[in-house]
Amino acid sequence: MFSGERHLMLAYALRRVLSTLPVMAIVALFVFSLLYIAPGDPAVIIAGDQASPADVERIRANLGLDQPFLVQFGSWVWRLLHFDLGTSIFTSLPVSALIAQRIEPTLSLMMVTLCLTIIVAVPLGVVAAWKAGTWIDRVIMAFAVFGFSVPVFVVGYILAYVFALKFDWLPVQGYTPLAQGFWPWLQNLILPSVALGCVYIALIARITRAAMLEVLQQDYIRTARAKGLGQGGILFIHALKNAAVPIVTVVGIGIALLIGGAVVTESVFAIPGLGRLTIDAILRRDYPVIQGIVLLFSFVYVLVNLLIDITYTLVDPRIRY
Repeated sequence: MFSGERHLMLAYALRRVLSTLPVMAIVALFVFSLLYIAPGDPAVIIAGDQASPADVERIRANLGLDQPFLVQFGSWVWRLLHFDLGTSIFTSLPVSALIAQRIEPTLSLMMVTLCLTIIVAVPLGVVAAWKAGTWIDRVIMAFAVFGFSVPVFVVGYILAYVFALKFDWLPVQGYTPLAQGFWPWLQNLILPSVALGCVYIALIARITRAAMLEVLQQDYIRTARAKGLGQGGILFIHALKNAAVPIVTVVGIGIALLIGGAVVTESVFAIPGLGRLTIDAILRRDYPVIQGIVLLFSFVYVLVNLLIDITYTLVDPRIRY
C-alpha cells in the first residue's frame, strides 16, 4: 500500500511539473513582448538626444532590434536555455550577475516576512475562530481589515518614523548581509518585514478563521470534546490539520503579494534588492534587466504554486487529480 501511494504521489507530481511547461512558455512569450509593448525605443534612449539617425540604427542593429519578432524571440529563448538572460543595456553586465548581486536581500526579506506572517497569522485565525462572536474575535478581525486596507508604503513610513527615527531602536534603511552576523542582518529586516507582512497576516488570519469555523462544526470535533480532549489539542491538532488545505492555498497565493510588495518595501527602506533593481531598470528602460527579473519572479511564483499543489497530497491524501 505504501509503495502504491508513493507511486501515485510521484505520478501526480510529474503531471503537475509537466503542466507548468506550457505556463512558462506563455510567460516567456509575454516577458519578451514587453520590449514591444512598452513605450519608447531602447536604441533611441541609449543613443541620447544628440544622436543621429545613423547612430540609432547602428545601436538597433547591435541589439538585434532590426530583426523580425520571431527571430528575436527564438534567439532569446535559445539563450535562456543556456541560462543566459542577456546583458544590461546601461551597465553592460550580464543580467544574471546583476540578479545574483541583489537576490540575497530580496530572498531574506521574503523569507523573514513569510515566517513572521505564518507564526502570527495562523494562531490569530485559530483564536478568532475559537472566540467567534466575542470582543477578541472582533479585535482580530478589525486588525485584519486595517492590515488589508492600509498600503504597504504607509505602514512602512509609520514604522520607520516611530521605531527608527523617534525611538532609534532599529535601523531606518539599508541591508546587512547574513555573513556579517545574524542579529545585524535581522535588525535591518524587522521593520520591512512587519510592513510587508501586514497585508499577508490579515489575509491568512481571515482565511484561517473561516476554515476553522467550518471545521469546528464537524461531528468529530464534538466527539473529541465529549471524550474530554483539551481545547489546545482540539484546535491545533484535530481542527487545524483538517483546515490546512485553504490555509496552504492562501499561503501560496500570498507569495504574489510578497513579490509585488517587496518592490515597494525595498524602495521605502532603501534595501538594495531585486525590487530596487526593477525600479531602476524601468526608469532607464533597461529591457533585458526587466525581462530577466520578471521571468525570475514568474518562475518563482509558478514553482511555489507547484509546491503548494504537491503539499495538498501531504495535508490531505484524498486529493488526487
